[in-house]
Amino acid sequence: MPRTDGRSADQIREVKFFMDVAPHATASVLVSFGNTRVICAATIQDEVPRWMKVQGVPGGWLTAEYSMLPYSTLERKDRDSTRGKVDGRSTEIQRLIGRSLRAVVDLQKLGQKTLWIDCDVLQADGGTRTASITGACVATAVAFNRLLEKGRLTQQPLKKKVAAVSAGIFKDEALLDLCYEEDAKAEVDCNFVMTEDGDFVEIQGSGEESTFSELQMESMLALGRKGIRELCVLQEEAVHGAMKPADASKIQSLADFFGRK
Repeated sequence: MPRTDGRSADQIREVKFFMDVAPHATASVLVSFGNTRVICAATIQDEVPRWMKVQGVPGGWLTAEYSMLPYSTLERKDRDSTRGKVDGRSTEIQRLIGRSLRAVVDLQKLGQKTLWIDCDVLQADGGTRTASITGACVATAVAFNRLLEKGRLTQQPLKKKVAAVSAGIFKDEALLDLCYEEDAKAEVDCNFVMTEDGDFVEIQGSGEESTFSELQMESMLALGRKGIRELCVLQEEAVHGAMKPADASKIQSLADFFGRK
């Protein structure tokens, strides 16, 4: 059955990485999963949280923040600062991003530093958390490589890449990387966070007024594994490209990135 955007059931959306959109961060990337677009920035500070100093905890720290900009959805979304607190969904997602990156970062090798991951959603069309994790890993890898080149790090803290992708049951069919229209109507929705060598970091799954069988779970898992493998290849290409000297003839404009003339 053709999907709403013409993809096959096991096909991820077009994924792109546009590097260094936030020059003051140590590294940053604008990642797009189809029409979902998120800026992921990695900023490294030469200090650790006070609680680590008080408790004598060695090594560094990694923390994440996530927000959806007011114009990222069809109807304007109030800023957290306007409401006076971070909503529950944003809190849950930023904790997920932090857990996902801490699973693959050696905090001892980071030293007495804090890595801040900031993920800001420019446009939401399903899968903002999976795009955030995937883009945040690219920004983190590039940030560490740059600090190694400058001698601010002596060992690579990133143990392996991590990526995330959704899968779900939509009209009784298992689909990979759901867009918003599919996600909103899916009978089952899962998110898989996995490393490049196939280890799990986290699985989130629930039936939406529905149940799902073991066979359906296996189908979604198979799709998730396929998507993660493809995303990790794209991550590697993005990290490798970011560390090459800039070639003016190949520099992509944001208009090109968004497919606009």
